[in-house]
Amino acid sequence: MFPLKGITVVTLEHAVAGPFCTRQLADLGARVIKIERPGSGDFARGYDERVRGLASHFVWTNRSKESLTLDVKHRESPAILGRLLEKADVLVQNLAPGAAARLGLSYEALEPSHPRLIVCDISGYGDSGPYRDKKAYDLLIQSESGFLSITGTPDDPAKAGCSIADISAAMYAYSSILAALFARERSGRGCRIEVALLETMVEWMSYPLYYAHEGAAPPPRTGAAHATIYPYGPFPAGDGKIVMLGLQNEREWSVFCDKVLHNAALATDSRFASNSKRAAAREDLRAVIVAAFRDLTTEEVVARLDAAQIANARMNDMHEVWEHAQLKARQRWTDVETPAGRIAALLPPALPSTVTPRMDAVPALGQHTDAILRELDYDQAMIDRMREEGAI
Repeated sequence: MFPLKGITVVTLEHAVAGPFCTRQLADLGARVIKIERPGSGDFARGYDERVRGLASHFVWTNRSKESLTLDVKHRESPAILGRLLEKADVLVQNLAPGAAARLGLSYEALEPSHPRLIVCDISGYGDSGPYRDKKAYDLLIQSESGFLSITGTPDDPAKAGCSIADISAAMYAYSSILAALFARERSGRGCRIEVALLETMVEWMSYPLYYAHEGAAPPPRTGAAHATIYPYGPFPAGDGKIVMLGLQNEREWSVFCDKVLHNAALATDSRFASNSKRAAAREDLRAVIVAAFRDLTTEEVVARLDAAQIANARMNDMHEVWEHAQLKARQRWTDVETPAGRIAALLPPALPSTVTPRMDAVPALGQHTDAILRELDYDQAMIDRMREEGAI
């Protein structure tokens, strides 16, 4: 069962925010028609060549879609876009600021003739305000949202290792589109959804924002350790690998001292008698913990932590994640087709138990152009002519 079977999404998208949103709609069975620039396509296709010559970002965010190449500035494009939108339920775009409106694809322009259409506009800063026209890439939004100010070490800020701002926008766009489709079932009308990367990231920053409420000091940068709870973060085992551990309360602190450090008296040491004291004396406490772990392997440290029911994790690298025992045991991997052959793909998380996700191929550039145009009543001669003219 595909919950979105029968729903058609037309998308003018690139990079991550738009494509990750629409890929998740495709996972649920929506037909996603991805419009790409002739010759080059979504520029994320060229980010790298790490997946058998294909780009890592692209294969992640574009499975189960159809690729239609179209020069949206060509004189033929308004007619093609018009025919596509006659059959569409959702239009998604994350073009440069103002570009969709200049193409006549704003909600205001489309609503009179497409009253059931849901239009989702994804941008860096929104369509108003002094930052409206600024370019907005993931790292820039991480900076503007304050994320970099609390991430990294005291000496150096650090970006997230994945495109967290793009992902946050994609998730809000995806969930808002689902809500809009549900609302349309009741009202019969579409709507506009506006998603700004800055606003989605600031929403995710609300804990540190409130921590710094009314001029209070913001959380310091503490690397991979927690800024305000200690011990909560990375500690080396004797074999050089890193174990992450997290203590949440005084009961766990007492158990940790006794069962893990084998130093029950430490629990009543006045330097460490509360979380705030432990956080203030974190360097002294870190030295004690590192010394206790020095003669233990990672497996031995984890065994002690597990036996004491203290939260912990290994700091896995990407190769270890591919081989993660939990993901394998839960059969979370499947295969999808790509232009370079079959590759492994993680099944979508958090689907209803009645839903089998759609896991179709990652499209080659323009793979579906002719078929889609024929569906729109263009004959082969017209298609060949438009290709010669560079329209498709």
